[in-house]
Amino acid sequence: QVQLVESGGGLVQPGGSLRLSCAASGTFFSSYDMGWYRQAPGKQRELVAAMRSGAVTNYADSVKGRFTVSSDNAKNTVYLSMNSLKPEDTAVYYCNAQRLGYVYWGQGTQVTVSS
Repeated sequence: QVQLVESGGGLVQPGGSLRLSCAASGTFFSSYDMGWYRQAPGKQRELVAAMRSGAVTNYADSVKGRFTVSSDNAKNTVYLSMNSLKPEDTAVYYCNAQRLGYVYWGQGTQVTVSS
């Protein structure tokens, strides 16, 4: 069983920055494929960034050059650093872990970009 807990969301002005954290428990963290997703009101959940075997594999085109995903295996934590935030980045951000067909989600953290 894997538990994922996101934190770090909040209200930020356009152009600002936030760093989200996803703390994982109950597993050997580095053996899972990890990802960040987001869901804006009235829209489908979409992939923001993904890591496989500890290496970053892809970013959504809309966040390339602005968002960076990283991990600290010693802390079982994945981070999403978000810079140059735009109002369209407003969404609930979810952490995701996958391995051998099992998929786990965190509860999500709200990010609101507004002046």
